[in-house]
Amino acid sequence: MSNSEIVPKPVTVRTITIVRIGIVLWAVALVVVLAVPALRTGDRDWWVWVPVSGILLGLIGHVYLTRGRGNASDA
Repeated sequence: MSNSEIVPKPVTVRTITIVRIGIVLWAVALVVVLAVPALRTGDRDWWVWVPVSGILLGLIGHVYLTRGRGNASDA
């Protein structure tokens, strides 16, 4: 390694954006599980609840962040 190593600047991404993307991805997963019957029959009957709980937890996180908490502004 040389002394003139280039260090990239950190990417600034808002946390709320990450939460919103996560909610959308869980919604897509829910649509896929509901659209493909083989993914929700037999031993996989609980698979529907995985994206549902992901969406619910994402919504809780979204409410938490939009109320002004979670951004460590007072830390």
